[in-house]
Amino acid sequence: MAAPAVRMFRRVEGLFCVYKPSGVHWKLVRDNIETKLLKGLNAAPSLPCPQEVRFLAQPGGDAEAPKDLTLSVVSVPALSKHPLVTGPEFQYLQVGVGHRLDAFSSGVLVLAVANGNKILNDLYRTRITRDYTLEGEFGTATDDFSHTGRVVERSTYGHITQDKLDRVLAMLQGANQKSLLMYSNVDMRSQEAYEMAVQGLLGPDGKSAPILTGLRCIRFEPPNFTIEVRCLNETQKYLRKVVHEIGLELRSTAVCKGVRRTRDGPFTLQDALTRHHWTASDIMQAIQQYKSSKKNKKYSPSKVEEPGLQPLEENTTDSQQNETNVEAVAAGRTE
Repeated sequence: MAAPAVRMFRRVEGLFCVYKPSGVHWKLVRDNIETKLLKGLNAAPSLPCPQEVRFLAQPGGDAEAPKDLTLSVVSVPALSKHPLVTGPEFQYLQVGVGHRLDAFSSGVLVLAVANGNKILNDLYRTRITRDYTLEGEFGTATDDFSHTGRVVERSTYGHITQDKLDRVLAMLQGANQKSLLMYSNVDMRSQEAYEMAVQGLLGPDGKSAPILTGLRCIRFEPPNFTIEVRCLNETQKYLRKVVHEIGLELRSTAVCKGVRRTRDGPFTLQDALTRHHWTASDIMQAIQQYKSSKKNKKYSPSKVEEPGLQPLEENTTDSQQNETNVEAVAAGRTE
């Protein structure tokens, strides 16, 4: 029979997410959670110490008469198997990290325990997107595109309106949409491309440059503004640079005051465990919730036939029309 700690370990194998605060390195978050999990696993009751048979001298025997020595069969605990001798049941636990966040970013951070690392790798092969909230401020430019960097330029921003900002965001989204189609390595004039666009499966084939599939302004209070970004293969430094480029397109300057990830694939802020819930019991519950939700919805892309789609005729006019339809459908999926 498996020990309670081993049975508990089997239940914590899987994926979950936590909320990483700003100013904390992701390695510290991972090490903290690994320590909490090890502490919870080793706190589980251990199996009783096994017994072993020994031949012991009968108490009260005459030590001066060895010929009359009487032995008795006794079952005693095997002290070599005692927890105080063998040490904790678990001394190391493999905790993997998904798409990382730098020290100055916050938000959803996906983690995997033990065999969950394989599930994590399979999940990221499905070209999942991530959502961010970027806090920006017009009028200043720094050397690292953040508000804590060295100021290199100051400019006016009174001419910037929300309509102008929305037009710049639409222009950036359109440019990135073309990159998404280019990196997908699919003929845009084919029926396959149209079917993939309808299902939302168009994406870069392998590694590619960062791609922004959606941008939207959710707050505009000059000089401060907030935009929502949906992207692929991004880094937080690249997102700060995007804020800087938005300022340049508006004939001004801008710095990024904060980067917050609100979604990483199927994981959202509602699923993220805050620091006070980084315990073995809460992590086990979060992993079980993800496993149950995974049974109802699969996140790996699969080929699905659309009954309403008709095969394309091999002529130039239809091919050009299909290419236009693919771009239109792909753009509609990212809005």
